[in-house]
Amino acid sequence: MSGGAFSMKVNLGPLFEQLDADVVTIEAAARPAAQAGAQVFYNEVKRNVSKLKRHTGNLDRSIYQAFSKDQSGTGTATYHISWNAKKAPHGHLVEFGHLQRFEVSFDPSTMRFITHKDRPLSPPRQVAARPFVRPAMAKAQQALDAAAAELFHQLELAGVTQ
Repeated sequence: MSGGAFSMKVNLGPLFEQLDADVVTIEAAARPAAQAGAQVFYNEVKRNVSKLKRHTGNLDRSIYQAFSKDQSGTGTATYHISWNAKKAPHGHLVEFGHLQRFEVSFDPSTMRFITHKDRPLSPPRQVAARPFVRPAMAKAQQALDAAAAELFHQLELAGVTQ
């Protein structure tokens, strides 16, 4: 060495290996974190449905949360919270309201509603919306907090955070 210059050799290989391991751990933590956030929304939708007048219970039983493989990928996870339209085909009528044009009756033997298209209402009756999914979005901050808490919990379990 001359003229006050110096050289230093640093092996960053172990640091890069650790960072790569941390990335894998963080990506693996995405799904449990997303599920924790989705659970907040799911619980709120179920609570909202429980406040509605219950006829058959089909709407309550049709509420689901499902992991979406198609919309998830490396480091991302997507969950859907909604109602199963096959189990509760009337769900959209409750969520968004509707115009009732015909008489409707309930058959207790089959536990089904019957629309009598031969008996039109005059005038048609506007049935107000009783949303149960859309108001759950008010819990967005709690869902984000739950997702973040689960993410940090998963990272702590994996030893990434000290």
